[in-house]
Amino acid sequence: MVYAIAAARRLCLWQVDFVSAFLNSENTFDVYMEQPRGFEEGEDGYIWKLKKMLYGTMQEVHNWAENLDKTFERHSYYKSCADPQIHPGVINEELTLTSTWTDNILGASSTIEKAKAELSSSYKIKDLGEVTLILGMQITQNDNGDVILSQKAYAQCMLNRFNMSHCIPLSTPLPLGILLSMDDCPATLQEIDEMKSTPYYEALGSLMWLQVATCSDLSYIVNVLSRFSHNSGKSH
Repeated sequence: MVYAIAAARRLCLWQVDFVSAFLNSENTFDVYMEQPRGFEEGEDGYIWKLKKMLYGTMQEVHNWAENLDKTFERHSYYKSCADPQIHPGVINEELTLTSTWTDNILGASSTIEKAKAELSSSYKIKDLGEVTLILGMQITQNDNGDVILSQKAYAQCMLNRFNMSHCIPLSTPLPLGILLSMDDCPATLQEIDEMKSTPYYEALGSLMWLQVATCSDLSYIVNVLSRFSHNSGKSH
């Protein structure tokens, strides 16, 4: 959505990273942990009560999201009804969109420096400059504002992972005339054992990210193949 609006409104794309993001929010939960080996204090059996949350805890994700929402509100941004991680802001006809992934922000603005200055006034940030790669997608923005998304590198890595780098390309995701059904599922113990070593789930999951991000033409075949994930056969 951010890319589409950026292209339509000729906004410049940028990216920043929050430094030690989770330490910026106050702890609103009582969370205890065992003392790390080599850093024990007090008597045997003592535990620590966390003043700041650690990365990976559900409570800290909640605290950080709440803290970030309040910061955006202070800078006159509002939360998108379509996606709570997207915060648009319009000040003096200057539009800024931000999309947050934990401690990373993808931004699109008519004035980049002002948007970054607002964030740096509240948090310590690392300026990553123009957007070139995010979530496995390569991003290119032309001089006319058009945005091009590509997952060529991701697709090549996926082909290498599943030993398909030398496969023959086809013009359609599903060859014409192929009908997949439950009759293609393994019927004997030998066939079931043979399929256990096939990374069917992993390949399907990799295809799903391509489908969601840049290759919507894969949606149908991914949906069809998912029906047989519990007992896939060689045809699948």
